[in-house]
Amino acid sequence: MRNTTSRRGFTLVELLVVIAIIGVLVGLLLPAVQAAREAARRMSCSNNFKQLGLGVHNYHSAFNQLPRHMGGTTGSNGGASFGGNAANVPVSNNYFSLSWLVSLTPFIEQQALWEQISNPWVSPTSGAIFPAMGPHPRRTLTHHADEPYDPFLTNIPTLRCPSDPGVGLPSQGRANYAACLGDALHRTNIGAVSNAGVPYVVGTSTTRAAEEVRISCRGMFVPRQQIKFRDVLDGLSNTIMSGEIATDLGDSDVRTTLVGLSTGNPMGNPSICEVGRDPERPQFWQATLPAPLTFGTTAEDARGYKWVSAEPILTGMNTISPPNSEICMFRPSVVNFGVLPPSSRHQGGCHVLMGDGAVKFITDSIEAGDQTAVTPSYFNAGSAGMQSPYGLWGALGSRANKEVIDEEF
Repeated sequence: MRNTTSRRGFTLVELLVVIAIIGVLVGLLLPAVQAAREAARRMSCSNNFKQLGLGVHNYHSAFNQLPRHMGGTTGSNGGASFGGNAANVPVSNNYFSLSWLVSLTPFIEQQALWEQISNPWVSPTSGAIFPAMGPHPRRTLTHHADEPYDPFLTNIPTLRCPSDPGVGLPSQGRANYAACLGDALHRTNIGAVSNAGVPYVVGTSTTRAAEEVRISCRGMFVPRQQIKFRDVLDGLSNTIMSGEIATDLGDSDVRTTLVGLSTGNPMGNPSICEVGRDPERPQFWQATLPAPLTFGTTAEDARGYKWVSAEPILTGMNTISPPNSEICMFRPSVVNFGVLPPSSRHQGGCHVLMGDGAVKFITDSIEAGDQTAVTPSYFNAGSAGMQSPYGLWGALGSRANKEVIDEEF
């Protein structure tokens, strides 16, 4: 009699059960994997910031001052054309428009790039010679297409947060770390010295511009002015040196897309641009903005798009509105000042670099005082030396207003 062995496989029901179990396990594990990846990216972002902090301290040890924000070279024809003259020959200087990150390059392991910038550079296209420290950083992609200046188009890994997916055009070298300009607005885009290197004349006064800067430029970086650690009277551990910023993705994000006022001034009400948020998608601007809000006209002038430029929207931030709030420029142009809170692609907040080199994560819910309060300025009586109207957040951004930080942040 023949013995037969019965072979039994999976039934359809059993197979479906196994697939369902696998699906449930994947669903349970995937968020944990994503969270672990984001934690690693956030740690890498923090480490980049620490490298910048170390670089700033080494720079200060070498030169007894912070890297100058809005530094560089100047001369008689620096701004005649950002691309050059009619023959497309590069301009002779950069009109004091370079960011703090440029002079920091040799202190963050970018010595080769610094040598290219700090020496005359020969164009591979025409053989034209760019001056030491380069041309004006406001050159457009069209200018670079005709006569490229490669050092200013270089992407530096240390200046990028791994959580920020922004790459490529129309940016000219993205940066996720911005200089802290304080808790006020007036003159944070130009300082007290003109493009030609002489004090601004306001009316008939040659000293009023300096007084305006003293009152309103309260951060660790003051445009076109030398700042030393000894000037930070509130203490390096209590003062923000730099803040993280998300770069623009071309998606009308309120944190990164340039929006300004056609009339009015955010100095009188920093939250004036909040009405432009899309009520159905509050993280984005409305397709048609209510007056007097207006979109910027140039796609190249968005948040974090040029690490070499000291224009506030490109490499600046302030401590008026809390992290990840909306941008609000005085006018819809890259040259203007504006409410420029730090931002990030991390969940719930962003990193800041303190004056002592420590990196802290600030949540979106940090206490930020009265968001409709008038910003400190020459035109606001009693502003000189006043404590920040923007609470703990504002106090962290000012360097010498004698606020006492008595709470954890």
